[in-house]
Amino acid sequence: MREALSTFPVVVLTGARQTGKSTLIRHLLGPPGRRYYSLDDLDVLERAQTAPDALLHGKQPVTLDEIQRSPDLLLAIKRAVDDRRRPGRFLLSGSANLLLMRRVSESLAGRAVYLELHPFTLGERQGGGAAGAWTALLEDPSRLEGEHQPLPHLDDILLTGGFPPAVLAPTIVARQQWFDGYVRTYLERDLQSLSNIQNLIEFRRLMRVAALRSGALVNQSDMARDAGIPQPSAHRYLDLLEASYLVRRLPAYCVNRTKRVIKSPRLFFCDSGLAASLAAVRTGAELARMNLRGALLENLVLSELLAWREQLLPRPEILYWRTSSGEEVDFVVETAGRLLPIEVKSGPSIRRADLGSLRSFLAEYRAEAPHGIVLHTGRRAEQLEDRIWSVPISAALNAPAAPRQARAAARRGAG
Repeated sequence: MREALSTFPVVVLTGARQTGKSTLIRHLLGPPGRRYYSLDDLDVLERAQTAPDALLHGKQPVTLDEIQRSPDLLLAIKRAVDDRRRPGRFLLSGSANLLLMRRVSESLAGRAVYLELHPFTLGERQGGGAAGAWTALLEDPSRLEGEHQPLPHLDDILLTGGFPPAVLAPTIVARQQWFDGYVRTYLERDLQSLSNIQNLIEFRRLMRVAALRSGALVNQSDMARDAGIPQPSAHRYLDLLEASYLVRRLPAYCVNRTKRVIKSPRLFFCDSGLAASLAAVRTGAELARMNLRGALLENLVLSELLAWREQLLPRPEILYWRTSSGEEVDFVVETAGRLLPIEVKSGPSIRRADLGSLRSFLAEYRAEAPHGIVLHTGRRAEQLEDRIWSVPISAALNAPAAPRQARAAARRGAG
């Protein structure tokens, strides 16, 4: 963010509500010379709507929080930037995807850089600034070869997710109360700033159906039927959930190759804990009974991949691959003409039968994909066969030093 503010006149920080955007801009980037306004303040919101140019007038740089509450203010920012373009003049934050709001994206075209703040990664939950070992896995998975500690309390990690208040909640009951309040606040307040929804009960049913289908292909007709709402309403509600950063539609990797590829996106929530709460899953036993552990584990991996991607320029694409014959790879990372296929397994061991889709992908994209990865909940990172590695999820998410490197460092220290 500091680098972007030193270069661009407008920096936009977005992400789901309660990921820590306001904390970041007020405490990490809060120099005395910067004016701060929150559009949650009704007086400020009224000024933004009635006298936007006066609100922005002055020599000091301006920070505007919850900018989605007054999209017309962006026109005043456009005028101000065109009149005097200097780096860091405006820092905007919001819990809506401004790029999906046509008036906003057109107003800021060529003037703004966008950054997205995701929920905590597992490394951040454990006190570090890590976003996983994805770069190492992309370049050379042998760097992680060896034994690793498996993730302790995996079910609790999935049920907690990465929203800071949920992570820091003192008890399971307090965590669930926070999730209940989060959804209620979103429905009763945040959603209404994006669109006028008359039937909030219908919308909440659609949210629950989406949570139960986490990781599945998007089929709006089936979702509408399960939620008991018209298909156009399901389409509209999904768009609003995506604009709020609560759900993501993961696109398919598709090039003109010999096999026909399924092009429908897969649906994921921004946070495994929120998805579990909406699905009314509160314990590990319920996770197993409802057969959601695998889906929420994939959701966790996607959240980590997206947080890692946000640090990089150019940003890699995160996709999935599925053929009409049913072969599927959970995630495909595409960057600089290179592909990394990733399969996610919720068990501690890998069978040869688990590798069929990875083999097909690697055969189809031999030049672009030097190797593939199977993530599992066990301990050992090792090469399973030519171009396929198995890696513990704990190693991928925590980004620890590779065991061989750690031992070498210990030897050097002892010497």
